[in-house]
Amino acid sequence: MTKLRHCTLTAGLLVLFLASALAQQQSKAAGVLNSNDLKTVVPTSYFYRGQSAGVQLRNSGGIRTKEGKYILVGMVDTSGYAADVAQKYQGFLITEVKVNLEGSDLPPGQYGFGFTADKFIVSDVGANDVFSVSCKQDQNLKRAVPLKIVEVGGAYRLYAGKKYVSVKVE
Repeated sequence: MTKLRHCTLTAGLLVLFLASALAQQQSKAAGVLNSNDLKTVVPTSYFYRGQSAGVQLRNSGGIRTKEGKYILVGMVDTSGYAADVAQKYQGFLITEVKVNLEGSDLPPGQYGFGFTADKFIVSDVGANDVFSVSCKQDQNLKRAVPLKIVEVGGAYRLYAGKKYVSVKVE
């Protein structure tokens, strides 16, 4: 009887261990990050052009690659910045991998970004422009929000309202 209990207990522990491992693996799947994952990886503040600005977690997004690396974006409070800086700096972009934004390659690093009327501007943390690309409009988008990432056919779209740029993980 003791041997049977021991085997049952061992089998039960094995099932629990496998279920736990499977749950962990599923929560670390490649793709758009869920809100729980964002809470663990998005910074609470971001340094740009000599100041730290608070990050708006509710207006943040991220992508986890197959290799477990991250691409993170988020809106920041730009109220303390000069008007010319705040005009092109609305949020942060941190990437651990090379990405392609509308045909322009961006190496791993930390950047600022901003959407203007028709452009998406990427700048380094010193507020120096890295590049700008044309952004697109999604008139069919039902519910526009300040910032979100959506997966579309193996690539991603970074939205600010109805404006977006395509993001490809290299």
